[in-house]
Amino acid sequence: MADFQVLYCSVFELVRKLQAAPTPADARRTLVRYLKPDLLCLDAFGMKSFPPKGAEALLEIIVRRHRNHSTLMTSNRPIKEWEGLLRDVRAATAVLDRELERAEIVRMQGRSYRLRNAAIMSGARKKANNP
Repeated sequence: MADFQVLYCSVFELVRKLQAAPTPADARRTLVRYLKPDLLCLDAFGMKSFPPKGAEALLEIIVRRHRNHSTLMTSNRPIKEWEGLLRDVRAATAVLDRELERAEIVRMQGRSYRLRNAAIMSGARKKANNP
């Protein structure tokens, strides 16, 4: 059985860490951390706009992982809005070009799983407290 490495983080954590590296050596180590896993799960794309140069940091990860490793991105925004979120037309185009080339898009509708599970847990606690 093959072992696969998976890294999960918010897209904002990735951008913040890539931009915060104080030295070129630190930047290289940070970059390798996100390039190495077989699957990189980037959560919460579209929850807020990217900081200046943030699109460039994301683009570097996407370009270097393209066709070598899998990248999963979650978003609550339609793809047509990504350009505005990234604030960089060229970077957004390049990210989308690479991500959508071989993408499997899964659209989910309905109530949030987190909210649904919270309601279930809340109901169970109420039931336990009121026998």
